[in-house]
Amino acid sequence: MRTLLILGLAALSFALAQTTLIPALAELAIEFDTNASGVAWILTGYLIAAAVFTPIFGRLGDIFGKRRMLVIALLIFAAGSAVSALGSSVQTIVIGRILQGVGGGIFPLCFGIIRDEFPKERVAASIGLISATAGIGGGLGLILGGLILDNASYHWIFWMGTGMALIAAISAHFLVPESPNRTPAKVDYRGALVLAIGLTLPMYAISQANEWGWASGKTIGLSLVGLLILTFWVWLQRRTEDPLAEVKLMASPPVLMTNVATLFIGFGMFGSFVLIPQLVEAPVSTGYGFGYSATQAGLVMLPAALMMLVAGPVSGNMGTRFGNKIPLAMGGGLAGIGLLGMGFMHDTVLPIILWNIVSSMGVGLAFAAMPNLIMESVPMSRTGEATGFNALIRSVGSSLGSQVVASILTASIVAGAVLPTNSAFRTAFFAAAGVSILAGIMALLIPSHGHAHRPAIDEVGAASPLAEPAYSGE
Repeated sequence: MRTLLILGLAALSFALAQTTLIPALAELAIEFDTNASGVAWILTGYLIAAAVFTPIFGRLGDIFGKRRMLVIALLIFAAGSAVSALGSSVQTIVIGRILQGVGGGIFPLCFGIIRDEFPKERVAASIGLISATAGIGGGLGLILGGLILDNASYHWIFWMGTGMALIAAISAHFLVPESPNRTPAKVDYRGALVLAIGLTLPMYAISQANEWGWASGKTIGLSLVGLLILTFWVWLQRRTEDPLAEVKLMASPPVLMTNVATLFIGFGMFGSFVLIPQLVEAPVSTGYGFGYSATQAGLVMLPAALMMLVAGPVSGNMGTRFGNKIPLAMGGGLAGIGLLGMGFMHDTVLPIILWNIVSSMGVGLAFAAMPNLIMESVPMSRTGEATGFNALIRSVGSSLGSQVVASILTASIVAGAVLPTNSAFRTAFFAAAGVSILAGIMALLIPSHGHAHRPAIDEVGAASPLAEPAYSGE
């Protein structure tokens, strides 16, 4: 229990950083006299760094020890938070946020420690709880960000992250045992550099798509160049002796299809994170808004965030009994139903709260099932690598979701107006719902372990993450 609490604090410190700053973006733009594009880098730099370093730290954990790399990731995250807290310019804050993004490796390292150290009957539920922290932190981040902004300054958002990460790092160093499972290998720095460039270009293009236009030459051009570099990276990994990622493993149907479903779930979750605060904070004069403060908007989202605490362990237990694709499929469906409900019924606050609880229950079920699905499909020696790439995919989905729904809202603003229309919010909710439901359908298509794997699975419980599949990277 002590180790789980420490890992939970580590995961929460990173998850909160995804959204605590969102309520402060407008204030930052005014304070530093910059435009929306300049402030966007505060979020974009963080997301890109998280996407790049999550699989790298996952792989380093497999090689050098997961506890050791967890402590290093937390210390870098804490340093980044302090840099941003002390920053007196947008550029300094962005540098700090990029360092914070390195902390993305926290999640796959936590999963690996649980898989290596916990009793097998507690693994699925524990991973479910840590996984749900990603969603819980995202929701709570909006609440805490609003509270801090309304009562203090944005500097305290960063100091909070510094304190949490330092406490988690010190606790992990002295109280969490080092994982015994190591994979002796060289570090693929070349592969890491190519992956970083290939991810940065399209993710930056996505982040700027609202300003440049989705069909603009810059958006399409950067995205295509990035995709070409990622294609080259796959070719390179196949020819590297100790690759950053085992391509054959990542391309196996259970892993590949789980990652696709993860992309869609990340899209839907961040879609709601963007939509609900904007909807309830819009002036009453719009005909659909409630004129809420940032704190009040956060409180509207609080019940749904707390629901994820319940959903995570429930998903783990369901996965152990029925197979992890069942809670993933249910999660995608519930997330979609909740988003559809908010699209149809947002005239008063109560339906928004209730439908968001349904949606967040789905996200919690899905988030908990995804790493369990990955881990039951890969050898123990590749846990950090595989769950790291799954977290990377979630970051890409989150970036896509936030930008696409923002584009739908922006496109509805007519000349002379400053706020989107009610029909645009409805369309955006429907878009996020459709992608979430697609995730549920994709989950049903994930292949189950064949008969050859069944004895290993039965030995530790159905669909247990500890089941070692008969995979060979040769």
